Parts: sequence; structure tokens; C-alpha cells
Amino acid sequence: MKVIRPLIYLILFFAGAFIIFLIFATLDDYRPEPVEPQQADRQVPAFTDSASLSLLIWNIGYAGLDASMDFFYDGGKQMRPPREGVIRNLKGILENLAPFQEYDFVLLQEVDHKAKRSYRMDQVGIIGEHFPGFGASFGMNYKVSFVPIPVKSPMGMVESGLLTLSRHAPASVTRHSFPGNYSWPVRLFMLDRCFLVNRYPLDAGNELLVINTHNSAYDDGSLRAGQMAYLREFLLDEYEKGNHVIVGGDWNQTPYGFEPVLPDHPFDTVDLTFIEKDFPAAGWTWAYDPGTPTNRRVSTPYAQATSPTTVIDCYLLSPNVRLEHVETLDLDFRYSDHNPVMLRARLTDSQTQ
Repeated sequence: MKVIRPLIYLILFFAGAFIIFLIFATLDDYRPEPVEPQQADRQVPAFTDSASLSLLIWNIGYAGLDASMDFFYDGGKQMRPPREGVIRNLKGILENLAPFQEYDFVLLQEVDHKAKRSYRMDQVGIIGEHFPGFGASFGMNYKVSFVPIPVKSPMGMVESGLLTLSRHAPASVTRHSFPGNYSWPVRLFMLDRCFLVNRYPLDAGNELLVINTHNSAYDDGSLRAGQMAYLREFLLDEYEKGNHVIVGGDWNQTPYGFEPVLPDHPFDTVDLTFIEKDFPAAGWTWAYDPGTPTNRRVSTPYAQATSPTTVIDCYLLSPNVRLEHVETLDLDFRYSDHNPVMLRARLTDSQTQ
């Protein structure tokens, strides 16, 4: 009895501490509004109705998922590299972003504002400083005071999200929350997915919408389906108003009809999810490079001959935006588990291409 009683007290102590932690996490849970306006400069020069545009998308993986890393969510064991590794990765990311300072838009995902996993480096500010003259729009999609996994090395505090850099000042910026989430208490420690909408006026009085998105992963498909249904309604409504729409980012899904031409890379068929045909409607264009992977599975460190890869980072263009060129920059996943994708497109003056 002398041994059992202290053991019971110990169990009760830890159970109580865990309950208190869940109460704190629930009260502290980040609950963004469905639609939130962000700060934007209202002094806006208009685009021409036939403007040629250049864009880059890249999920930088918080400068923590370089080629040497595995990741616990993907079946690996690690959460972050040593501090010097994050510094090296961020330097490499900045070096590879430098040639795109002449682009119109740079859309980044998994950019940490402040987080234990990236040693509290303000990546939003650091990257913004390397794009002088660009406007920066940030949409938070991961804000948790303490993520308790992995148990041996918890992720801890995270503030991270989407960063859109633009050579042109938007008339408005709006954060749109995707519907749905994990059940309690898991949702307390997961991302609050969203897409970020930058609006730019055109000479004709309509608008160009540049949308930065990062859709769900690690779900049974129901979250992604709900997000795509919500996005469809939004996109079609904007197109019916006469607006031009470009969406870019990490969809965590593969475009319909994609047939990989990846002779030097194994194709990742685990949790393979195709976007439905003619999303959001016939006439819209999916822009991607079928010959170069944009993402690797982070279950093991990267090895070109054996690491599964896929294409999940791409663009979606409304029928009044004409694709001119799309190309994935093959960086061999040196600094992130994603490769950047470049796009050139032209606005057309009608609702059909």
C-alpha cells in the first residue's frame, strides 16, 4: 500500500497537469474569423488589361526541411535541424529567391514569423528585407503556443503562414479561412488553413486576384474536399464578376490528368489525391511542369534514386488568363522539401481564352 499510494498520487498529478494543459490550449486556441481584411496600401497604380505577369511559388518548409532531414509527420523522427542548418537553409533560400526580385509576385508558404522550430528567426521580416520596394502581405495559418509533439523534442511555439511579395501595391488583402478542421483536441495543435487574396485594379474597372494557398495534408481527404468546395464557389463568383484570377501554392493534391514524366525520380503514390476534373469549371487552366518534382516525401533524408516525389505545387488560371510558360526550378530539395515553380502568364480582355 505504501508503494501504491505514491503511484496513484503521481498518476493523478500528471492527469491533472494534462487536463490543465488542454484547458489552457483550448482557451489559447487561435480562432481566426472566416474572412479577415489585412493591411494594404491604397495608393495603387492599375495594371493594364493585357499585362504580362511573372510569378514564383515556393513552400520553403520553414527553412527546416532540407535534403538531410526526415520529418516526424511523414514517418521520420526529426522536427528541425540544428540552428546552423536552419541558418544555412535560409541563406540558400534567399540566394535562390534573389533572381526573382524582378518578378511581379512571389508566393511563399510555411514562412515562420516566430517559432521554436526555426529558432525564433523572423523569416517574414528577413525575406521581406531582401525584396526592397515590394509590398509584403502575410496570412497566419499556424499559431499555437505549444505543440507537444514529437514527445522527445516538442515543436513548441509556432507562428507561421503565407507570405505574398508584390512589386505592385494591392488595393486590398484578405485572409480567407478554409472550412473544417480536426476534432478537439487535435485541432488545438494543427494548422488553421487559409488562402490569402491580393486584389489589384485593372484599367477596365475589374480586378486581378492573386491568391496564395496552402491546402491541408495529413487528413483522410475530407478536409481537402471541403476546402476545394469552398474555393470553387469563391473563384467562380469572382470570375463571374469579370475579374482575372491566378491561384498559386501548395495544394497537397495533384492536378487531374497528371502523368508524371519523372525518369530520374520515383513517383509518390502514397496518399495520392487528384484534383477533380474541370475544377472549378471547364475552361480553367492548371499550370505545372510534369518533368520535375515539386515535393518529396520526408520519411527519410533525400536520395534521388529512392525518395518518392510528386507534383503538388502549381497554379490555377481563370479562362481570361493565358498561360505562357511554367517551369519548376530543380534544386534537388537542398533547402526545402519543395522546389519552386515559375510562371509567366498574360491577361486577356475577354471571358474566354
